[in-house]
Amino acid sequence: MSLKEHIYSILIVSSADNFTSALTELLSEAKYSPIHIVKNVSHAKRALAEKSYDFVIINSPLPDDAGIRLAIDVSSESRTAVLLFAKTDIYAEIHSKTADYGVFTLSKPTSRVILLHALDWLESARERLRLFEKKTTSIEDKMTEIRIVNKAKWLLISELNMSEPDAHRYIEKTAMDRSLSKKAVAEEIIRTYS
Repeated sequence: MSLKEHIYSILIVSSADNFTSALTELLSEAKYSPIHIVKNVSHAKRALAEKSYDFVIINSPLPDDAGIRLAIDVSSESRTAVLLFAKTDIYAEIHSKTADYGVFTLSKPTSRVILLHALDWLESARERLRLFEKKTTSIEDKMTEIRIVNKAKWLLISELNMSEPDAHRYIEKTAMDRSLSKKAVAEEIIRTYS
């Protein structure tokens, strides 16, 4: 699937209406939906507890916090791309605090072109995170299969007095003969002998 086919959900955290309206003007509903807007960190935390977002865009400072800890936490604990806007005079300090956590930072005020580029960066980062999600899921699935097959092998060893290599061969051969996965055969063995 190309980037053009993805739709990205966005949480905007900003108490400045002019910033929010300028940003939302750039976000076409065909590419960005839903767009949820909150005005402070506590509302952002509530929104993040209810739903995950592809992007979180934070316009610092906020009425109840600077937003730095929120940016770090979201970036560290989820598969969300985070963009933090900071005033030019403190940009370097905020960038140095957040860069290690994968938070993108931009100084403000900024231009429309730079905002569009930043959205492109977020898309690229989110797609990279999606690849990691797929790899993680694949590894977790493989580990689950290994655990199930091992449990079935030990049942064959204890119930039918097979050796470990024989139990392994039995599961593989049965899977091949019946056009099933080793996991499916192992699950049948577990149901039979448990």
